[in-house]
Amino acid sequence: MAACPVLFVITCTGEATPTSGHMRRKSVPRKFTCLLDRHPPHVLDMYTLGMLSLTAPVFTSHRNLEYYGTIYIGTPPQKFSVVFDTGSSDLWVPSVKCSSEACLKHRRFDSSKSSTFRRTGKHFHIVYGTGSMKGILVFDTVKLLVLTTESGKAFVNMTFDGILGLAYPSLSEEKATPFFDSLMKEGLLEKHQFSVYLSRKKRGSEFIFGGIDQSHYTGRINWIPVNYQSAGIIIIKIACKGGCHGIIDTGTSLLLGPKYEMIKIEKAIGATPTHFGISEINCSELSNMPDVVFVINGIHYPLPPSAYTLKDKQVGCFSGFGYSFDGSWNLGDVFIREYYSIFDRENNQVGLAKAV
Repeated sequence: MAACPVLFVITCTGEATPTSGHMRRKSVPRKFTCLLDRHPPHVLDMYTLGMLSLTAPVFTSHRNLEYYGTIYIGTPPQKFSVVFDTGSSDLWVPSVKCSSEACLKHRRFDSSKSSTFRRTGKHFHIVYGTGSMKGILVFDTVKLLVLTTESGKAFVNMTFDGILGLAYPSLSEEKATPFFDSLMKEGLLEKHQFSVYLSRKKRGSEFIFGGIDQSHYTGRINWIPVNYQSAGIIIIKIACKGGCHGIIDTGTSLLLGPKYEMIKIEKAIGATPTHFGISEINCSELSNMPDVVFVINGIHYPLPPSAYTLKDKQVGCFSGFGYSFDGSWNLGDVFIREYYSIFDRENNQVGLAKAV
């Protein structure tokens, strides 16, 4: 088992044209749209940002549990699928120096094939809710963490190669500049914001860096101040007894909360806990189940049964709610599919609107 994991920082310099890898400052795109899909990714359009090629990629939705897309890293570019995660700040992919079962099942970055690769010798250790990653910080042209050892089995069966973190810089390992902050720093965006639309269909979901798509929501956008951004995570206030906070997290499939609160919700919707860590729902009872309403900044955000019930051919229907390991509220993909989400870094606020 190799002991040498890696992290990259890629500066987004120069300019790109949609049809060429040549650098021209005045033709830099100001808005980047990344589509999501359930099918294997294919290239729709390519922009080159320094050494990172953002492909306006087609994203894959795996049973509405994970959304991921294609990026290209290094010189010449190497292809990877990553989850766009607002709950973390680092971008990592596996390294060829990682020989664990998990790494061998995914695309791995080969630093010897990148002419812009540079080591620092610094180490990183990232802990997620389902496992942890260890590696070494290195530099190229956009920020990424390259994995060579992994702890836990969660990564083995994941269909993506890595994670692209979009939270605040203070959450980043070794304080390296995160991907989105690099885009802002280099003036590559029309607006310092990104937006997320997650569709239930095979096609149509998208991530937009630098703006919003008005066709994906209806009604007004409600803006919510971000609290505690110094902690690195995008945290907002949620109404509950005594007051509480939560995060809107694209890297979490379910909607998570304190166990005692979730037990109340499961009872209200008629979900039955199982030994497999999920709560079953009778598919024939959806029309009789209540909405679950979240109050955020004084605004009501109802989730109908169609939003919080997930379906699987083998399992049947099960609840999209779950217990958070630390008792916090985490409004994951179950919530984001129902509400178009805009992350405005310039004004430290999150916008929510009814998705269509």
